[in-house]
Parts: sequence; C-alpha cells; structure tokens
Amino acid sequence: MNGADSHPFPPMREVCLEPLAQRPSLVSIEDFCSVPDPLPGFGDFVDSLPDIYAGTAFKKLVAAIVTARRANRPVVFAMGAHVLKVGLAPLIIDLMRRGVITDVVLNSAGAIHDFEVATVGRTSENVDTQLPAGKFGFADETGKALARAAKRGAHPPEGEVMGFGRALGRELLDAKAPHVEFSVPAEAVRLGLGVTCHPAIGADIVHMHPDCDGADLGAAAMADFQHVCGRVADMNGGVWVNVGCAVILPEIFLKAVSVAINLGKNLDNMVTANLDMIRQYRAETNVVRRPPGEGLSLIGQHELLLPLLRMAVISAMDDEGANS
Repeated sequence: MNGADSHPFPPMREVCLEPLAQRPSLVSIEDFCSVPDPLPGFGDFVDSLPDIYAGTAFKKLVAAIVTARRANRPVVFAMGAHVLKVGLAPLIIDLMRRGVITDVVLNSAGAIHDFEVATVGRTSENVDTQLPAGKFGFADETGKALARAAKRGAHPPEGEVMGFGRALGRELLDAKAPHVEFSVPAEAVRLGLGVTCHPAIGADIVHMHPDCDGADLGAAAMADFQHVCGRVADMNGGVWVNVGCAVILPEIFLKAVSVAINLGKNLDNMVTANLDMIRQYRAETNVVRRPPGEGLSLIGQHELLLPLLRMAVISAMDDEGANS
C-alpha cells in the first residue's frame, strides 16, 4: 500500500457491533453506594484524626470545601472513570444536590460508564475476555449515543450553551433513560450546574464506532475546554479536586490555570487536591504542586476515601448550620 490515501485497516463502517444489553458487564447499580444522612459525632471522629500527613491533609480539604461553599465559591470535582465504575455516582449526585459540588468535569471514559449505567444499569467490560473475541468496545448504543452528544454539543441550537458534557446530560434526560437518576451529567443539567467532558481522540471505545465524527468530537470538546478555562479563571477562593484521573484532566486543568494567569486572574487563594489510589506524576505535579494556592494530596481507594470525605463535609456543614 502506497500513497497518502492508503489505509492499512478497514474503515470503521465495517466493524461488527453488539447490543449493549447483551454485552457482559462487571458492574451493576445493585452494588452502588448509598448516601446516609450526617452521622452524629462524625465531626468528633474527624477531629480525632492525627494532625500528621494524611490526617492534616484530610482536615484541610474538608475545611476548604466547607469554607468555599459558605463563601459561594466553586467546588469542582474532576473525575476519572474509575470513580463512577466503583459505584460512587450516588455520592457525587448527593453532593451536587446538597450544593457542595458546583461543577463536574469528566473524561470520556467516565461519560461512557455514566451512559451505560443510566441506560441499562450495568457497565464495565471484561477486557481480558472481550478483546480476544474481537468484541471489546463495540456496544452499539454507547457509540451512537456519544456520537449524538458530540454532534449536539458541537452544534447547539441558537442561543443555547452546550459542549460535550452538557449535551450528554440532555441526551439522557430527553431519552428518559431507565436509570437516569444515576447519571452525573444528567443531574448536573437538571440542577443547572457546570458539566464538561474531555475526550482524547482514539483513546476511548466510542471512537471505534462508525457514527463517531471527529469534527463534532473536536468542536464539542473545545467548547468544554473553554468552559473549564472560564471556571478556573474564577477559582480564587474555590476548590478543585482531581479524583482518579492521571493524565487528561490534570493536563486540562494546568492549561486552564495558565490561561487564567495570562489574563491576570488571581488564584492565590485556590485550594487544589488530588485523590487517587496511587501517586501519579501529572496529577501530583499539575494539580497539587504547580498551580497557585495550596495543594493537597490524599492516597486511598475511591470507594473508601470519598464516602469518608462526603460524610466529613456534610457533617461539618450540618454542624455549622445548627450553630449559626
């Protein structure tokens, strides 16, 4: 094969697709977390933690989130797919409804899991078995839906602000997805909160679907990057929490910080935090160390650390409300 127009692989229109409902999945909504009300005395438990290393960082993050929301400053959760895949969507949605989280930022893998959970109540393929069978990543409905969201996000009706994340939320709401109450983008749209989604072309399964249009994907993603830049420019006094994303979202955040500083914005009172299962170079560098303000790092399993953080924050806010 010679020449610039030659291509070694068949075009995407020739791939074999399968119905999402028939694809085996590893995660089900039956296993998702619950969201109990504030527990009496939980604030005392947090206070009892040692003021050393992670104990200090945990207390600082709780206080920063509570202080930011009391001052009507933003609290942004930028999340990798694993946060949703381990059943924490109810927790994120609860914090959105309580007015704790003001904006959610997703990578495309997170959007994929969110769509599948909202649509069939299950997600997460067994790549080890699906890949050798030539079936990995070819759920038809998932590819079609995210292609529609990209097109809607790239070409919104006149006068309507869209982007990829908001468009996906609207798609799920309009479709009355059977489990839409578990969708983070749909809930963000319903509540009028910020929501963006940031794909890396070729890195996500939906880019293998014949309906995927690179121009739509790029335009929708660019709109969301601009939304993030606008939000970060207003982050002084706010909190940016990166949870479980090692590369894409930390890189996007750093560029948005650069735009804000270039425009003369003050971010000296911003608090940033990275929560992950292991230390990752870009998250630790681009979220915790390089930006202005104070950076915090907490290492632990999402399915344990986030419920502890949620309970500590809502207990502290509940205590403040009772004492005010």
